[in-house]
Amino acid sequence: MSEKDIIGNIDGLIAEEHELRQQAIGDGLDEAGQARIKQVEQQLDQCWDLLRQRRARREFGEDETSAEVRPATEVENYRQ
Repeated sequence: MSEKDIIGNIDGLIAEEHELRQQAIGDGLDEAGQARIKQVEQQLDQCWDLLRQRRARREFGEDETSAEVRPATEVENYRQ
């Protein structure tokens, strides 16, 4: 997966998150919508982590393609 692909995934997930949050303001979200927003948030955390890993590896002359998606439990709630 290229950096461009990762950024594309991030953009798509952000758009979906905004749409879900907009629905939550209006009619609220059902259980499926609430579960989906949590899933989107986790996937965003993973994508951002992968992007940071790749950029750090590139900065230090390492192979950026060796970066791997880490489990959601590992990347959730990272402080910015």
